[in-house]
Amino acid sequence: MSLLFDLTRLMESGFEAAGIDPAFGAVSVSDRPDLGQFQCNGGLAAARTVGRNPRQIAQQVTDKIESDPRLAEVSIAGPGFINLSITDQALADYLEDAALDTRLGVAPAENPLRVVVDYAGPNVAKAMHVGHLRSTIIGDTLKRLFRLSGHQVLGDAHFGDWGLQMGMLIIATRRRHPDLPHFDQSYSGPYPDSPPISLTDLQEWYPQIAQEVEGDEQVANLARKATTDLQSGRPGYVALWEHFVEVSRHSQQQDFSDLGVEFDLWYGESTVAHLLRPLVDDFLARGVAVRSEGAVLVEVAQPDDKAEIAPLVLETSLGAFLYGTTDVATIQMRVEEMEADLVVYVVDARQSYHFQQVFRAAELGGLVGGTALEHVRFGTMNAADGTPFRTREGGVLRLRDLIEMVTEAAAARLDESDLAADYSPEERAVISRQIGIAALKFGDLINNRASDYLFDLRRFTALEGKTGPYLQMAAVRTGSILERAARKEWGPGPVQAPDHEAERRLMLRILQLPEVIERALELRAPNHLAEFAYAVAGDFSRFYESCHILSEPDPTRRASWLRLVETVRRVLALLLDLLGIEIPARM
Repeated sequence: MSLLFDLTRLMESGFEAAGIDPAFGAVSVSDRPDLGQFQCNGGLAAARTVGRNPRQIAQQVTDKIESDPRLAEVSIAGPGFINLSITDQALADYLEDAALDTRLGVAPAENPLRVVVDYAGPNVAKAMHVGHLRSTIIGDTLKRLFRLSGHQVLGDAHFGDWGLQMGMLIIATRRRHPDLPHFDQSYSGPYPDSPPISLTDLQEWYPQIAQEVEGDEQVANLARKATTDLQSGRPGYVALWEHFVEVSRHSQQQDFSDLGVEFDLWYGESTVAHLLRPLVDDFLARGVAVRSEGAVLVEVAQPDDKAEIAPLVLETSLGAFLYGTTDVATIQMRVEEMEADLVVYVVDARQSYHFQQVFRAAELGGLVGGTALEHVRFGTMNAADGTPFRTREGGVLRLRDLIEMVTEAAAARLDESDLAADYSPEERAVISRQIGIAALKFGDLINNRASDYLFDLRRFTALEGKTGPYLQMAAVRTGSILERAARKEWGPGPVQAPDHEAERRLMLRILQLPEVIERALELRAPNHLAEFAYAVAGDFSRFYESCHILSEPDPTRRASWLRLVETVRRVLALLLDLLGIEIPARM
């Protein structure tokens, strides 16, 4: 158990002995370290419940616990705040336990869940763009957090591959390659194995046909008809669609690989295609859905809604299914086939209305059962003027171009700082990519996910300050210290009671790790991990300046400090891994 957990249990016993609900005994890190290392504010809340003076309550509680040998000081401040500090030996004992624990004191979940994390959401025919970044890296961090906490987790890219855009691409391809056998309904196959189109073709054609569909109802009807034919299983269209998916996924997987992001599942909207017709028919038969002007829809509005909620359309009057339909069917699959306890959708806040419709439709249809559905929404990454980040020409910036941009900026930073100057070009390229990705990810994840933030390339790639590269530098430094010690055949030893304030603060900081992990997962908030990693790195820097580890003459003290350095290294490695950031071998 963690230090904070044990102090809370101790304080709870004090409240219980005073005849008060032990739930008031929660202990937290002190807001006033000059008064104590930890604090408990339960006396004030308890006073309102039991009708007694809060300071009197605090005194009764402290009388019960102050003899605990782990406590160096217990005091009461103000109207009844209880301040606690532990002995240096107790601090060393807790740090030693954490250091020897393979999980660094982070306890696994008592009741593991089956969790599906839906994130990234790439689409056929579209290169990954800057808008995919936040979903991808926030979702990846949440997946890693759930997994660290002992849950059974599956990360699903949820490929957008089965909507109207497929019909649009089919008619765009037919215009340019009308002689393809895919368009000959009398042709029985087999169809060519090699793709007749490239991703470049699709990316060029899609904006053009999308604009036409928006402005020309005749073209729109052709696209809708092609979509319906595809979803009805027309062989040539299905074969062509498979090529669309193949060339798109190959490119997107490279972008994900560069970001260090992997998926357990590459399911798409098409994965549930076989469920769509039975689902719609079932909803109609049970009165969950109704027909209106030829379309099938579910009324999802509720009497207490503060704003109007439109029905969710499951099937158009032309017989085509929409992405809302596939989303409802995907919930059905995840509940019935995957037996998920929790499904987390990491999607832009601008999709909140859509998920409200989809979740309600699934609940009305009896598809949800005991599964929790959760939309983890996030804001946008904006340019310096506060508008969504775009190219100089006003277009959407491709994710590939963004990755190259931060990599080049990282290489420039290395040059400015005269780092890695004697490394091979190949190693410099690897380090530049690692630093660039760290800058990009940390620059995003340090922000509250619900907030918009400004992309600042210069600030994000700095080697000092609250940046990903700074954390990489700190982690590399810990490794360097341990390597230099190993060359002298010096190794870590038992943790001794601290004798420097910087050492004490670093030890106290490390022991907060379990609660930081718990809070980040509970709030779905990667920024708590990023902030804590920065705090650990800062405390380590101050410790390094105050305690000259490798020149310490006392071998017992030196071994203790090496244990502390080793533990810092592991904590930073864990936090950076959760954030999806690699630690370079050297910088």
